[in-house]
Amino acid sequence: MYKVSVMDARKKLINIKWISSNLIIGYLSAIVAAILFGGVSTLAKPMLSTIDPSVLSSLIYLIAGLFFTPAASRARSRITMKYYGLILISAIAGATIAPIIFFVGLKLSTAADTSLLANGETVFSILFALLIFKERLRPIGYIAVTLILSGVFLVTTSLDFNSSVFKLNIGNVFVILSTMIWGFDNNISKNIVRRIDVSKLIQLKALIGGSIMLGIVFVFGIPFNLRSEQLVPIILTGVFGFAISLYLYLHSIKIIGVIKASSLLSLSAVFGLVFAIIFLHELITINQIIAISIMIFGIHLMYSHERKDEILLK
Repeated sequence: MYKVSVMDARKKLINIKWISSNLIIGYLSAIVAAILFGGVSTLAKPMLSTIDPSVLSSLIYLIAGLFFTPAASRARSRITMKYYGLILISAIAGATIAPIIFFVGLKLSTAADTSLLANGETVFSILFALLIFKERLRPIGYIAVTLILSGVFLVTTSLDFNSSVFKLNIGNVFVILSTMIWGFDNNISKNIVRRIDVSKLIQLKALIGGSIMLGIVFVFGIPFNLRSEQLVPIILTGVFGFAISLYLYLHSIKIIGVIKASSLLSLSAVFGLVFAIIFLHELITINQIIAISIMIFGIHLMYSHERKDEILLK
């Protein structure tokens, strides 16, 4: 009896350690994804002065898909017709419609504003997860998410309703619309990665979406105004800003769920602002600093309390 109880205790301790380390990986994956995605606006903004958004979008997603082709070819995934349908929906929504709208919005807005408004993806991912896909948190988790969303609201409006997005600045509206589509796509992707390897999903999704957009470019005769010095930023954006960041984000969703992963992804606003200030010399306001502080506190609250609850529940 004693030996059995000691062995059970050891197994339980090992299980708790494994769960704890796995959760840490999930949280870190989302944070690194936020860092990488935060750099997209800063990298892409200068290129949009000469490259059409549809051309840039198609190239970035094709690069992302090709980057994951070697890993995807080694992945073992049995894909049924149902999941092929979900992948097609995800590719059209998340890798065709959303990115082109995002880049059009970025072209008509600033890199700093776009990085901040991109937090709409967090809002819509959480709303869809709660209302449609029935994902749930503990009470402290809802408080943390409320703080994060409050920070997003402050960032979006600056509490100045005469000059904010509510005046329907078209660039900002496009960015928010793209995040709405991405938010829905994130919840679809969560269901797909339960059955399919993450690298395989990104490969199929990115190649399908990029190919559709490239076809639109050729059909409508949109010119390829590419310069040699733009090739490196395009490759960096495709590989790091979309391919690797999406992989880490989807991996995080698989471990900690859409709500927590999306909340952590909102840190991309912090890194996006830093990149825009350093490289594009854009200004930061006091409201943005306050908003970022609120968001970081909410994320800390969610991690410190929800992580303990998850370990105990396991």
